[in-house]
Amino acid sequence: MSSIALSPSAPAASRSGSRGRFARVGLATVVAAVLANVLVYALGAALVGYDPGFVVLANASGTILFTVVPALGAVLLYAALRRFIGTPARVFTIIAAVVLVVSLIPDVTYIPTVPGSTGGQTTILMLMHVVAAGVIVGMLTTRTRPQAR
Repeated sequence: MSSIALSPSAPAASRSGSRGRFARVGLATVVAAVLANVLVYALGAALVGYDPGFVVLANASGTILFTVVPALGAVLLYAALRRFIGTPARVFTIIAAVVLVVSLIPDVTYIPTVPGSTGGQTTILMLMHVVAAGVIVGMLTTRTRPQAR
């Protein structure tokens, strides 16, 4: 009986492994979203060319920062949903879709008024939102499912 009491319970060990896996997937999600948006930034620079006066796309550091912060927030939100909701992928996807639409509003209302902005640059910004959302939702909702043993 004492050997049973001293051995770790299967659910606790499984949760610990699941947390470690989720942390790795979460980190990979943030990195993948950043790399995808840096690629879009570079392609946009080659295709559209960025006006140096357009501060929003002045350099890639803004793209990195404004991808890392929301991606981390998304990972934390998905972690909470996994813990408290029965269908975290579905709820997260709905929330992400709403957040994506809301995040595009400044791109069509405010960004065109910023000095140096062009339609092409605005399109690149909007594409970055869509790319980041696709990577984040795709990775979190598919790569964090429990693995079959």
